[in-house]
Amino acid sequence: MKTAPLIYETENFTVKPYDEPFLPRTDGGHLKIAVKDTSITDRTKIEPKVAIELIRLTMIVGEAFETAMNNRGIPVIKINYQDMGNWAYKKGELPYLHIHVFGRAKNAVKQPWPESMYLPDRGTGFYEGFEPLNEGDVEEIKKQISIIEKKGKYQKSKWGL
Repeated sequence: MKTAPLIYETENFTVKPYDEPFLPRTDGGHLKIAVKDTSITDRTKIEPKVAIELIRLTMIVGEAFETAMNNRGIPVIKINYQDMGNWAYKKGELPYLHIHVFGRAKNAVKQPWPESMYLPDRGTGFYEGFEPLNEGDVEEIKKQISIIEKKGKYQKSKWGL
């Protein structure tokens, strides 16, 4: 599997697309916000300042992702955020804190809107043929993040960062 390109990073987190997404790009696309310190298993293990950094980042990424995908012709009308990690236990591993960010498109086929995400085991073949975000999508998301993070409500000083 190829390594997903870095879209954005903060002191404690990275943002990347999924190479093997749970949602195809035409249904809205799939990003992951992951903690850099993979010994952190879930949000209850982070300090308040890191929690603030995470919520700010999810907001910036969500807003940028929705705008970017619409600019790319994918009619995203909602962003879903999911914090899971259960599948690590199938491999006898501990999970690490990561947030799945899903763009939900009104014309979705594989993961129809407004239904909840359907996440069967990878071994079922359900995800075969799910197209990941492409280079143009990634570049547009980066562009939108650079615009959105400058908005007044996202200024670090307002967040105590």
